[in-house]
Amino acid sequence: MDRRETVSVFRQRLEEVIGKSGLSRSAFAARIGVDRSTLAQILSPNQNRLPRAETLAAIAADQQVSVDWLLGLTQEGRLSAAIITQPLEIEPGAFSPADERLTRWHAEAAGYKVRYVPATLPDLMKTEEVIRYEYREYTGPVPESRIEAAAARLDSVRHPESEMEICSAVESVVGFARGEGIWAELPAGARARQIEAMMRLSDELYPSCRWFLFDGLKRYSVPLTIFGPKRAAIYVGQKYLVLNSTEYVRVLAAHFDDLIRAAVVQPPEVPRLLGRLLDDIHGSGGGGDA
Repeated sequence: MDRRETVSVFRQRLEEVIGKSGLSRSAFAARIGVDRSTLAQILSPNQNRLPRAETLAAIAADQQVSVDWLLGLTQEGRLSAAIITQPLEIEPGAFSPADERLTRWHAEAAGYKVRYVPATLPDLMKTEEVIRYEYREYTGPVPESRIEAAAARLDSVRHPESEMEICSAVESVVGFARGEGIWAELPAGARARQIEAMMRLSDELYPSCRWFLFDGLKRYSVPLTIFGPKRAAIYVGQKYLVLNSTEYVRVLAAHFDDLIRAAVVQPPEVPRLLGRLLDDIHGSGGGGDA
């Protein structure tokens, strides 16, 4: 196809994607990180240009279609169908001593940027008492192995050549500080000490480790880690879905970058936010208990 045909097919398939999403054009534009006028220009039959690469990747990531399909290079659209035939692994038993799989994947990604969306708080910043609280229902060496894994992760981030970006919903941090949800039985003193640890580490590790907080009402992500261009691991509860296909790693990286663009708290601002949350804990009479 020539460029004009490619643009025409792209517009048709984008219209199809928008229709199937059930979203208004304004809502769809917000999902992919552009304003409505930009989306209107992209869809205009008078426009003979493709959108920017990051916008194309954001559409593919958000709607779970391949870039090749959007551009008319393949008839297979949905990633869910194609992904089964791509290299992937299911890694069971996420609680082996020192969590050897994650340690291995981090080592293999040395020199590359690691992108990380935690399930709760960032593992490398968790205190021992918070880890023991999270895994108190597990028997055997599980808490100790998680503590070792968190310490190993923190050591690796402190290496001069390391680079990590972390994205969390700001609500997950605020909810922790307030003792909401799974944290309801964690004493205020333990929550205060965890907030203090995150304040210290988010400041100490910056800028090689940058923690972004996005609005959970506007964006969502499953817990995942992207190990440079080589591998991505999606946490599905005691198991990791591991993608070794460059195309899907790239799609997840675009999804992660969209979370960063939507961040409402930037890395240098995180310690200040945590400081306010710590003041709230102390102001409510907590922080001194066990």
